[in-house]
Amino acid sequence: MQFALIILLSVLSAIVYGIIHDQITARICVEYFTIGHPPIFNTESPTLLGIGWGIVATWWVGLMLGFPLACAARLGSSRALVARELIKSITILLGIMGLGAFLAGLTGFILGSKGSIRLTGVFGSAIPSPKHVPFIVDMWAHSASYLFGFVGGIVLIVRIWRKREGSVEKQPRPNEKGI
Repeated sequence: MQFALIILLSVLSAIVYGIIHDQITARICVEYFTIGHPPIFNTESPTLLGIGWGIVATWWVGLMLGFPLACAARLGSSRALVARELIKSITILLGIMGLGAFLAGLTGFILGSKGSIRLTGVFGSAIPSPKHVPFIVDMWAHSASYLFGFVGGIVLIVRIWRKREGSVEKQPRPNEKGI
């Protein structure tokens, strides 16, 4: 049961993060969602796009994190962790992702505003010129969220595994006497 709860916690955490993230980025540049994504949702409402894409684009990330995280937290001979013991670690990961997205978006804004980077290709011609820099902001923020999420997820899984394995090493073995 706890194994499934850890996966569910990861999926729901990713979805909540995605919805909040997309509520912000949809207001920065709605074209990122209406032109830069497949037309899954027939709306230009930033709120509805943020909810829809916040779910569609993140549930699978939560699942990809959740399964190995549940394995790291539950499998093996050391004391298994329960879902509630992972809430703080997942929340910290989401905070780091949000900070990384903010800083990447800010960097995209600065570089785009100075003309150091430009929107080219299909998007360069499909997006109205005044929306190029906001599109870059969203693109950089979203890319950073995925990057920080994947790297941070791996770090979290390894830390949870090591934390559990370290607790086994610190305990005396059944046939050893503690000194």
